[in-house]
Amino acid sequence: MARYRLKFLLQEFDLRGPEVVIGRSPECHVTIEDPLVSRRHAKVLVEDPPRIVDLGSRNGISVNGQKIEGSRTLSDGDRIRIGTQELVFYVATQRPRESRTTGFMTVCQACGTPYPEQSAQCPHCGAPRRDDDTISGLLVEPRRSWTFQLLGEVIERALATGRAAEADRILRRAAKEVDDRVAAGERLAAEEVTTITSFALRLAAMQEAASTEWVSWALNVHRDQGLFPRAPLLDRLEALDFDALPEANEAVAEFAHWVEKERDTLRPPPDPTGVDRLERLLHRN
Repeated sequence: MARYRLKFLLQEFDLRGPEVVIGRSPECHVTIEDPLVSRRHAKVLVEDPPRIVDLGSRNGISVNGQKIEGSRTLSDGDRIRIGTQELVFYVATQRPRESRTTGFMTVCQACGTPYPEQSAQCPHCGAPRRDDDTISGLLVEPRRSWTFQLLGEVIERALATGRAAEADRILRRAAKEVDDRVAAGERLAAEEVTTITSFALRLAAMQEAASTEWVSWALNVHRDQGLFPRAPLLDRLEALDFDALPEANEAVAEFAHWVEKERDTLRPPPDPTGVDRLERLLHRN
């Protein structure tokens, strides 16, 4: 029988029969940490031909962009979408290896993404591999922005479907990453700050999750990074029900006073329209 494997991020897994279970539970053969993945989400039947079976998951499975019902036969190169994660199924043509993270990596000089050394070019941007870029014998973690992007996708889906508790749980994980990066003195991209803090204000605006904590956190991240809020974040602030979040008025007032004091040092320099919008927030109630 042919040997089959799954590629997931920078990992490769040998599929050893009779079945390989995929899910969020650490007891699964392949564990995926994603709240949109069920504890036992799917299984691959290692037979001829191989099949993937949905184990009654909440969010289902897509193969090559098409959602499956029940089970589906797998072919070499099929792309399997589970939760927000994509796995590639392929037929092994070399001697089977134990499941392991790739140990020889190249970091693309063009886009900064790590990928297996044996690739002749970066699979993300197409830039050719340079021999002096190889980091031999080291395990290279995906870029933080990669993880951050995945978390953002999960939070967005949870918010869009009204799952406030789930959004809160995942947002706390993302917020901890932001806090750790800020504490380490890292200067975050303004787009990243706007995205994650907008999630926080959206969550604060949900009735069952109304929380001044998220409003204060969003403003504190801007203050720690010396950033003036972009228009999308001001939109979110203006949409808040301050009657439901009375203590948010105090947080906004403190932030506005800080902006006035540090105005000449902020990035980008606050435009008059943005400052006026912030001032109106203080006096609208």
